[in-house]
Amino acid sequence: MDLPVIVGADGSEASLQAVDWAADEAALRGVPLHVVYASLWERYEQAVFPAAQERSEQILTDVLVVAAAKRARQRVPGTEVTTEVVPEGPVPVLRRAARKASVLVIGSRGRGGAAELLSGSVCLSVAGRADGVVVVVRGAHDNRTGPRSRGRRVVVGVPDKPADSAAVRFAFREAARRGVPLEAVWAWDVPAEEATDHAPFTGEPARVHRRRAVEALESGLRAQTEEHPGVEVRRRVIEGPARAALLDASADAALLVVGARHPHGRFGPHVGRVTHAVLHHAACPVAVVPERG
Repeated sequence: MDLPVIVGADGSEASLQAVDWAADEAALRGVPLHVVYASLWERYEQAVFPAAQERSEQILTDVLVVAAAKRARQRVPGTEVTTEVVPEGPVPVLRRAARKASVLVIGSRGRGGAAELLSGSVCLSVAGRADGVVVVVRGAHDNRTGPRSRGRRVVVGVPDKPADSAAVRFAFREAARRGVPLEAVWAWDVPAEEATDHAPFTGEPARVHRRRAVEALESGLRAQTEEHPGVEVRRRVIEGPARAALLDASADAALLVVGARHPHGRFGPHVGRVTHAVLHHAACPVAVVPERG
């Protein structure tokens, strides 16, 4: 059986939007949906009041988890929905969940107060260190297919070394699954020292680098275009910062896909500048796909 879609819920509006997106994704993939809530308060109250029959956070947890599951079932009737409450912090719980999911879906913000201030670090820690695909739901886009999705597309930021890129493979599969075009974006620029060294010939370095970018993009896409002949591929080679190009492309996209190389032996959230920018500012959901190496 294929792995379920797993969604992190905490009762916030952002997490409810994530539940909607995840429910649509589970229906699209034909897999179960698993709703998980990480509750530290439950563990703390149990340690302080071990004899208490009912704990306030437990009551809140039951309400929000049941409400999230009910919301998912109403949105996609017939989809199997299960729930789980784990008395730990959200980062370790969600990172473990990513290993057992076809995709892990989380909201871009947490549940009010201090949670709002910490949500960015939780989002970055999970997306920057998870071993599986993490989708951070941003913007007002839903995840339904059909007539309302016409004109939408999947956008992928093609990495500098695109050969056998996991992000590119994932993006092709998602475009094929949704029946929408794929827009492959490659951003390039003339190195500053090269432009300075050849000031009288500024046009030539630019033409050389653009040609190399076009060739590298075509080479990086070749295997997947052959594997997915039904996917319409739109190629965009843009001079300038990659983060600006991807943020612009996210304005009317169904999904933005970026790759992430997770450093080994380091602590804390570690994502590149491009991934950091799109996780905070993209106008559509962002899928962060771990790359090998």
